[in-house]
Amino acid sequence: MKNIFIRFVMGVSCLALIFIMGCAAHTTNINPKDEVHYNASYDFSDKNRIVEGLVAPLLAAPAFPVEKKPILIVYPVVNETSEHISTGGITDAIRMRLIKSGRFRFIDERQRENIQEETIYQDQGFVDPAMRVQKGRQLGAEYILSGTLRSIKNKQPEQWRLNKKERIYYSLDLTMTDLKSGEIVYVDQVELAREASKPIIGW
Repeated sequence: MKNIFIRFVMGVSCLALIFIMGCAAHTTNINPKDEVHYNASYDFSDKNRIVEGLVAPLLAAPAFPVEKKPILIVYPVVNETSEHISTGGITDAIRMRLIKSGRFRFIDERQRENIQEETIYQDQGFVDPAMRVQKGRQLGAEYILSGTLRSIKNKQPEQWRLNKKERIYYSLDLTMTDLKSGEIVYVDQVELAREASKPIIGW
């Protein structure tokens, strides 16, 4: 009887140890360029695919010859999905890739207020007149680059099954508008679709 009790205690202890080890936190470094998905929702791997899918065709577009280097102003990608997605990362990544290509010049609209404040400060007499920034010398944008992120989500109907499937479709439309004429001179779209399944019971 005593041996049975000892074996029982040892078995319970082993199970408890396995459970604790399974619940312990574990951290692993991963390559941000690798595709890693835990569900069907948008994640950082999708950002890389979207940026690559939009930038490469834009750089090859005949409407923007290599020698011209047009001046662009980029407005944030609009999020029309039902998810909380930081589209600012997509906007910044597209701008960064285009700047590094050397094919375009950019106006930083986010620094306009700071530029204005600094210019006002310099005009108050605190800066050497020979070094003051002269007004009316800023570059003017020739094109507006904008985008819209949309999604469609489909779930399996409610009925008994061991796994529940979910499909999500994403699309990002990129538009280039001539600031002088208002004409849309370039459009492109990148699409992502993913299906994920998860057990009805589980963590």
